Amino acid sequence: MLGRPRLYTAYRQEAQILPTWTQKVVFALFVVMLFLLPFDLPVISHIPVVRFLGDSDWLLIMARMLVFAIAALGLNLLSGVGGQVSLGHAFFMGVGACAGVYLGGTSGETTWGHALPIWIWLPGAGIAAALVGVAVSPVAVRLRGLYLAIVTLGLVFLGIHFGNTSWGRKIAGAPGLGREFPELDVRLWKEEKPLLNVSDDGHWLWFDVTDLQKRYLFLLVLTIVFAVVAKNLTRTRTGRALQAIRDRDIAAEVMGVAEFRYKLIAFAVSSFFAGVSGALFAALLQRLLANEFNLFLSVEFIAILLIGGAGTTAGPLIGSFFVVMVPEFVKAFTSWLEDADGGVAGLVSRIVLTEGGDFGLINTAIQTPGWTLSVDAWNIVLFGALIVVFLIAEPLGIFGIWVRIRNYWKRWPFSY
Repeated sequence: MLGRPRLYTAYRQEAQILPTWTQKVVFALFVVMLFLLPFDLPVISHIPVVRFLGDSDWLLIMARMLVFAIAALGLNLLSGVGGQVSLGHAFFMGVGACAGVYLGGTSGETTWGHALPIWIWLPGAGIAAALVGVAVSPVAVRLRGLYLAIVTLGLVFLGIHFGNTSWGRKIAGAPGLGREFPELDVRLWKEEKPLLNVSDDGHWLWFDVTDLQKRYLFLLVLTIVFAVVAKNLTRTRTGRALQAIRDRDIAAEVMGVAEFRYKLIAFAVSSFFAGVSGALFAALLQRLLANEFNLFLSVEFIAILLIGGAGTTAGPLIGSFFVVMVPEFVKAFTSWLEDADGGVAGLVSRIVLTEGGDFGLINTAIQTPGWTLSVDAWNIVLFGALIVVFLIAEPLGIFGIWVRIRNYWKRWPFSY
């Protein structure tokens, strides 16, 4: 109701994804802004906070953020909703990337491939990763907590070892070099002219679009689809069963929740999300590099959940933006300080930056002697510090901070 927006007369009303008209309107405007972001339009140009994200340099980073968001949504279903700790998400992404290049890549003297269209190799990447997740799930029923984390951590090293074997080189290419990954063009089969061209500049509707803008829009549509699927899954019987297992697995099993079945579903769905994301990640790089799917990538997804907020759908999306974009913001700010000559910016530059010396926090030289660190090293330190801070101060991450602010203004000026 307009005057009483939180008054529900049916459970279906309260269980909606966006129960109020305010949320519906704000979400619709936000989605429209994301679609218009790559284009130089007045409605976007007057928003300086987000306009620069549509530039070509930043649009590639935004596209990578969307790919990470899909994988983070899958990990959230497993760890945030299901309570199963996993450090092997990068392994499942690697499985998806290898399956995608095997199905969609071209064969050669040293590589395997079938050159199938995207509507086969992209779902095939997710299905291959899901099958591996199903194979791992029986172990998850017997292990919990730290033991499960160590087992999934071992999968990452197994994946790295597989990439160095003869079979792995047939699929992923030579170590350090990789192989060319198929484009995101949509074809009915193997015809030369694609039904939807995503890899070249062209004209869509009323806009002249570049290949990078096409990739961004294509990934944005996929991210919205996967976010809606993840949100709806948490609202189903399966989602409620996973939350019951997360909160108290023994009590859930006593009440009739089939622990093995739902953990298997959680691993399969999470691995499917990771497999699709891994294939899209390789397609965005336009090259499959097996060493990209390493332990640090798995840690990045743990950071995404902890910083954004585990157990929620908005948390992985917020965390993906934060983890992917903040290092780039730090690099851009550092470059801006390097070019500053005078004034307050020049003073800050002399205090914060250094080049080969012992003074300053950020070393801009190629080598970083002494106690100073490079920008990339400081970003790693920042993630580690943020993980510790959010675990201690706000387990629900940035989403939890937003909930606190929202609830405060709902009950203002009352203290309860």
